[in-house]
Amino acid sequence: MKLPVPFIQLPLQFDAGVLAQEIAVFGEQHWHEHPQKYPGNLWLPLIAVDGSPDNDSFAGAMRPTPYLLQCPYLMQVLSRIGAVWGRTRLMKLTGQAEVSPHFDVNYYWRARARVHIPIVTKPTVRFICGEGEVNMGPGECWIFDTWRTHHVINGSDDERIHLVADTVGSDEFGELVRDGRMPGNHMPEGWHAEPVVPTAERHPALRYESVNLPVVMTPWELREHISFLMREVRPHAQLEPAQQVTSRFLAAWQALWSEYGTDPAGLPAYRKALGTYEQWLKNSAPSLQLVNGSSLLVALRLMVLSVAIGDSSGNRDGGELRQATTVAMSKPGDGRSVRDPIFDRPVFIISPPRSGSTLLFETLMKAPNLFTIGRESHALIEGARGLSADDRGYESNRLDATAATPELIEELRHRFLAELRDRDGSAPERRPLRMLEKTPKNALRIPFLARIFPEAQFIYLHRDPRQTLSSMIEAWQSGRFRTYPNLPGWEGLPWSLLLVPGWRDLKGLPLQEIVAAQWNTTMRILLDDLNALPAERCHIARYDALLENPAAEVGRLCAALGLDWDRSLDGVLPLARYTVTAPATDKWRRHSDLIRQVLPGLQDTLDRAERFVAR
Repeated sequence: MKLPVPFIQLPLQFDAGVLAQEIAVFGEQHWHEHPQKYPGNLWLPLIAVDGSPDNDSFAGAMRPTPYLLQCPYLMQVLSRIGAVWGRTRLMKLTGQAEVSPHFDVNYYWRARARVHIPIVTKPTVRFICGEGEVNMGPGECWIFDTWRTHHVINGSDDERIHLVADTVGSDEFGELVRDGRMPGNHMPEGWHAEPVVPTAERHPALRYESVNLPVVMTPWELREHISFLMREVRPHAQLEPAQQVTSRFLAAWQALWSEYGTDPAGLPAYRKALGTYEQWLKNSAPSLQLVNGSSLLVALRLMVLSVAIGDSSGNRDGGELRQATTVAMSKPGDGRSVRDPIFDRPVFIISPPRSGSTLLFETLMKAPNLFTIGRESHALIEGARGLSADDRGYESNRLDATAATPELIEELRHRFLAELRDRDGSAPERRPLRMLEKTPKNALRIPFLARIFPEAQFIYLHRDPRQTLSSMIEAWQSGRFRTYPNLPGWEGLPWSLLLVPGWRDLKGLPLQEIVAAQWNTTMRILLDDLNALPAERCHIARYDALLENPAAEVGRLCAALGLDWDRSLDGVLPLARYTVTAPATDKWRRHSDLIRQVLPGLQDTLDRAERFVAR
């Protein structure tokens, strides 16, 4: 729901200690992974369709799950707020996890407020929404503007648990909102949060959604949603043609409604009207964006087009529209040359960790008509079934071609395509598209990626190994790059950066030797894998050249990769997001004694890397 401010605190204060005691009975086996497999994001269903804990849908009669019925004070909390409740959950963030930045344009959240009540939390948990940021205290009651970009960072090693409840509201709920306070504004005189103490009541009466998606969207609801989106469009020359097309569509829908209403006989005509409208907009206004960064077309699909009719061809969960992306792979010796219809020569930056790949990625992602997911793909890849370190017995992050089963190929291509955005935040409208990806673990996954993306191009980013080793040591010491803080069988500093084959043999070694083995194993694997590819699919970038003359190095790479470039790169490049300390050619000398101890044992790999770069 769009609000006039990022956050509103409602005037209620609940007993977080009692709530924590109630939910403590639910062990880890009761918690579900996030549907998009984001690391450290878990949920436990309290109100769901038909009261089923395994039904994550938005569509259907919402009822209490057995979990909620075991928690009388939780029910009292929801009863006191007095709203009509939709999907409601406990949401957990494990230590150091985060909810990545996003905004909600789905139909379900267009008219629903999202209530947050912290149950287990720390002052280090940051909730950021648009230009606002708060720490929601234990037992407080908040709503926020889901239309703005928002994300949550758990800066503690302890887990954070919130009660998160979606509601269309009620008169009583509206009164609470009107009496709420807005952080950053003047505190209303006499404002206080009413304490809500537990009572002996076991199952207080609650109000639940029974109707939440239309059979056929009425012309009045359709007009309201589309008018809202049109008001949110950034100024653009294409806006007027889009408004004209929209007026024609709304008039056509009104006529169909008058003729058919919700009669199933009208569904073919409704479907045709939706398809024609979408095609009109694709032709007349493909570049329109909303103020929150969403493409107008994407928002229309999620908020209107996917839910406007309730037949089986629609997406009844109001979720993201998906498109089949199966690729016909050519087989050795079959004489066929098959172009990938979706991913045209996707580009993967490959290097050991801490080699400057984020700087190169954040520079190249500004190329026009190039799409990225905007971050590293750890969660996207490892969230697929069977690919997490846990699923693979913590052997390593290595994935070879045999791991790329047809099912995984389909799933991962779906996952990437769904999240791709260009430099302006717009989703791709045409196929095939150019994609850029960078994740350090991918240095151990080159054959796997080449199987999934048959036209993949790889950039090997070469950096002075002394600088890389020094930066890896800093990463371990900083605690900011802990990938497996509870790695089974590991002792010492929590495991950081990528998990290499043979890591168990490193237990008990000094940090410089652990880091040297990480680098050495990664380099040997990536060099073997790159050498096995056709030479035209491998490209070289040099970190020192990127720093010294960004325009020349980026121009050379774009020419080799067939990418356009239209921006000036004069001067010094900005620091990358994961920088620990500012780059400097001699920065490694702060760890020079440690690095000189391990360099002799790396000489063979150092020589191989130099020969590969020189080729």
